[in-house]
Amino acid sequence: MITRQRLAAGICALLATLTAGVAFPAGAVADETDSAASPKVELVLDVSGSMSAKDMDGGSRMAAAKQAFNEVLDATPEEVQLGIRTLGANYHGNDRKTGCKDTAQLYPVGTLNRTEAKTAVATLTPTGWTPIGPALLKAADDLNGGDGSRRIVLISDGEDTCQPLDPCEVAREIAAKGIGLTIDTLGLVPDAKTRDQLSCIADATGGTYTSVQHKEELSDRVGQLVDRAADPVVTPVATEGTAQCTGAPTLKSGLYTDREEFGKQRFYRVDVDPGQELRASVSVGADREVNPDYGVLLRAVTVHGREIVRGEGTGNGRTDVISTGLRYPKAESDDDNAPAETVCLQVTNSFSAASGVKTTPGLPLELTVDVVDGPSKASDVASFGLGRGWWLLGALVLTGFVAGLLWGWLSRWRLAVWRTN
Repeated sequence: MITRQRLAAGICALLATLTAGVAFPAGAVADETDSAASPKVELVLDVSGSMSAKDMDGGSRMAAAKQAFNEVLDATPEEVQLGIRTLGANYHGNDRKTGCKDTAQLYPVGTLNRTEAKTAVATLTPTGWTPIGPALLKAADDLNGGDGSRRIVLISDGEDTCQPLDPCEVAREIAAKGIGLTIDTLGLVPDAKTRDQLSCIADATGGTYTSVQHKEELSDRVGQLVDRAADPVVTPVATEGTAQCTGAPTLKSGLYTDREEFGKQRFYRVDVDPGQELRASVSVGADREVNPDYGVLLRAVTVHGREIVRGEGTGNGRTDVISTGLRYPKAESDDDNAPAETVCLQVTNSFSAASGVKTTPGLPLELTVDVVDGPSKASDVASFGLGRGWWLLGALVLTGFVAGLLWGWLSRWRLAVWRTN
């Protein structure tokens, strides 16, 4: 008996050793591979003296940024390697040369420890200069290496104060290196000059610019950009629509960026096979001051101009981005060789520039195209949202009817027995 127990214990120990020996090296290799391909994001925050201005929903710009960072840190996907860099956070003096070197990495790019990152952010106090150019150069170095997507999210409330190092030229230099790094910019209550500079930085690397007036907008937008880094397939591809469907670019499933003039339209073509469904959405951003009450219209039309379906959205000046979408299921065909239908997507906006605001370049436009397998029957889409659920509804009605008959018969039988007794 004792011998059997010792033998069983020895076998268990051997299995445990083998398991540990196999599992740990494999885990180490997997971690190294994942780290090399993990998406990397660095949040670059302006901590200059102007961030103490109290014009963000009754609080300071700095307080709004801290709240946004805390919310984003809580929601950051596990696979994202995230870091934080500051500019203008440490030097309190008036020496321009020293102030223009004031950029530091607050939290290194790597696996996120939410508690440590939040603690670091909590210590920030609006202090010094606005060296955007130097901060972008350092941030690009922070994200160097690895095969995953790389993204800088710059949050600032003013122009760079360290010319002649033009941050727009710095962004072009980063883009010219071909390292696949995208810079997105957010302007907190920006003036025209700040808006132009931040928009130029974003354009240079294929990124986006967003003007932010409220705390919730800041949290939502930073969160969206961090999430986008975790899914490289949604990296926008630059395209150029046309004023007419004829000659418009033919798009496959993906995310595209373009620019559209005020009050104009852009056309794109998509091929949809029988039995497929086209899903499209568009967002148009106001990257400069515009008049209130505007809208965006997305139409799917035939090559002859007949409307198939449309989606539309309107705004009243409280947000800088407006979106809409549509779905078009193409019925299946009995002919296996039936050709694809060319659908023209027409994007129209009713934005108008405020007095004295430049109308060129056009407004940034982001178009999502997805062509997927459609419902088994086109009629399913119009079945009051039930699709094949009609079968289930019919079965439930029949079951209820039979159950009611049985319950009624049983009740009458029990009543007859009670009267007899």
